[in-house]
Amino acid sequence: MAFRDTLSLVFLGCGLATRLHSKTLAKLDPTLRRAYASRDRERALAACAKHRGVRAYGSYEEALDDTTIDVVFVTTPPSSHLEWTLRALAAGKDVIVEKPAFLRAADVAAVRQACASSGRRVLVAENYYYKPLATRLRALLADEVVGDVLFVLVNATKRQRTSGWRDDRALAGGGALFEGGIHWINLLANIGLELQTARGLLPTPLAGPLERSMLITLSYREGAVGTLAYSWEVPALINGVHLSTISGRCGSITFESNGLFIWVNGKSRRLLLPGVSDLAGSKAMFTDFLAALRTEQREPAMNLARAEHDLRLVEAIYRSVALSDDPAAPGQHEAAGGESCAEGPASRSPAPARSA
Repeated sequence: MAFRDTLSLVFLGCGLATRLHSKTLAKLDPTLRRAYASRDRERALAACAKHRGVRAYGSYEEALDDTTIDVVFVTTPPSSHLEWTLRALAAGKDVIVEKPAFLRAADVAAVRQACASSGRRVLVAENYYYKPLATRLRALLADEVVGDVLFVLVNATKRQRTSGWRDDRALAGGGALFEGGIHWINLLANIGLELQTARGLLPTPLAGPLERSMLITLSYREGAVGTLAYSWEVPALINGVHLSTISGRCGSITFESNGLFIWVNGKSRRLLLPGVSDLAGSKAMFTDFLAALRTEQREPAMNLARAEHDLRLVEAIYRSVALSDDPAAPGQHEAAGGESCAEGPASRSPAPARSA
């Protein structure tokens, strides 16, 4: 296939994700032509001006009809990701979709079929796969620096205020786990051990209609077990600086949860600084994505299969806590069969008590 030395990308949606990604892409690749689409033309024009884009569209349909657009970046609320991904594929565009990619893991089947029909691809913007921390942990565990891993204990609590669609289950698709915790599920599923099961424990009473905190228990096929403490309602030092550990029979790896440093006390002792210039992994992610989109000859490292696996794990966690009696909630859908993360039939236990 031909190499595309220039690409034109349009954002569908002009919210926080578009602002963050625009800044990263502008610095990373000045040749990338960026455009902005919103249902509100004035908002699209403002985003285009602020981020030095090349064009603004007053509707998503107008952007998809533009034959000069190569890539559509879907940054709308999760409830509309599937619709606009499928419409963009039908319009002959490659797609980048913000995480969580879709409301249900089962939605990925329709996306794969649309990709096959259109000959285009869908990339999921899950930057945690590319975090320098994740890369370092994969390398350390591959080198067996702590021997057989016994425990993986991750602390990811902070206080995060939300508003707008993030407080609306119909638009957000779930609570803190679905919107933000899926980042950590991706990291824990990609450290070089095969994540086999994941279950949730929900502290009560809830502080609102959607869960904002959860303790998740994990087990890996290799025998390790672990926990993830995830919360949007726990005050933390410097907005979420914590220590986490991976312990094995030959030592332990202690790391700042976000990746500021790693201390290895195992077969060797060393202090590692994974890198603060790309702490979130966004630069590495877009470098991989743009190379993949230009060559059309390979998949990026963070592919659709990994995103589907993340969604299956989140669904299993929600099922395990029987979070909601709402049939539209992610936890109420069966994971499509045969996955190692499947937890069996959905729990029918009553939903936990909620605060008034």
